[in-house]
Amino acid sequence: MSDINIRKSGKTGRITFTRPKALNAMSYEMCIAIEEALDQWATDDDVQMIVIDAEGEKAFCAGGDIAELYETGTNGNYAFGQKFWADEYRMNAKMFEFPKPVAAFMQGFTMGGGVGVGCHGSHRVVGDTSQIAMPECGIGLVPDVGGSYILAHAPGRLGEYLGLTAARLNAGDAIHAGFADYYIPEAQWPDLIEKIEETGDWSLVDEAAKHIDPGPIAAQAAEIDAEFGGETLLDIVNALNAADSGFARDTLKKLSRNSPLAMGCALEIIHRVRTNGTIHGALDQEYRFTYRAMEHGDFLEGIRAQIIDKDRNPQWKHELDKLPVMAVSQMLMPLGDAALTFEKGE
Repeated sequence: MSDINIRKSGKTGRITFTRPKALNAMSYEMCIAIEEALDQWATDDDVQMIVIDAEGEKAFCAGGDIAELYETGTNGNYAFGQKFWADEYRMNAKMFEFPKPVAAFMQGFTMGGGVGVGCHGSHRVVGDTSQIAMPECGIGLVPDVGGSYILAHAPGRLGEYLGLTAARLNAGDAIHAGFADYYIPEAQWPDLIEKIEETGDWSLVDEAAKHIDPGPIAAQAAEIDAEFGGETLLDIVNALNAADSGFARDTLKKLSRNSPLAMGCALEIIHRVRTNGTIHGALDQEYRFTYRAMEHGDFLEGIRAQIIDKDRNPQWKHELDKLPVMAVSQMLMPLGDAALTFEKGE
């Protein structure tokens, strides 16, 4: 497949995103190819660890390829998206639980679906160009691909802030928030990867790592914790309005761009995952939302406004300060027979 290069090299299994002109956006076919490789390499004694990287300077993987999701959804075919997400989440769980070390080298943009591949490994490497984010609420989705698990385990209320505002993390903040483990200057990556291929020695990543201080978002921890401790989206909006600080006004501006329904559900999912701390539990909660996102949520309108028409003027179903609690509950109800099973072919 021209969009992704999956092979064995030396003592490693290698996955390289190879569509830099599309910011290495991940298609359904790429997702399935990654899962097949994980299934094979888990029991392959020749593969001592996995190394994941990407071509191009701008992005490791800037998200999922959503054009086909939009086309099928607007034609009333919700089943394609439901299968896409179910299969992608199964792959995300396998990446998280892979029995051997997984090193990911994430330059540039790593967002959405890219987080689901790169940020569930054991050795997550960032550099000076790295920008990691979960921007799903801007298109009417919730942070998914297991991203809610990382957000739920971020320090303080940082996960709520990142999930609702789509704020971008530099290398220092990505490590602070739990999306990455190591800072290594990007000029050193090619030689390091070559040595890892030769030896299969994951400790080479530890040896190459350099110290980096947390970034500007970490410095806002006190305000984030104070304003994002509420149970509901309205609690957070009210807290920000009451604070009336520069941080609060800037944050309200960020929230005003995103789907209130998606933000309310993202907040509830993060809270639930914090008390049910498994990757399967996180993906199950995410799938309850994405399963319903086209038919009952803001997803298609969000894609229209941001990607198709590019008018940046989405007509969301709810207003920022008037999101009914029942609307959140309805999007996150159990799916019964349609629940995520993590089994192939279902």
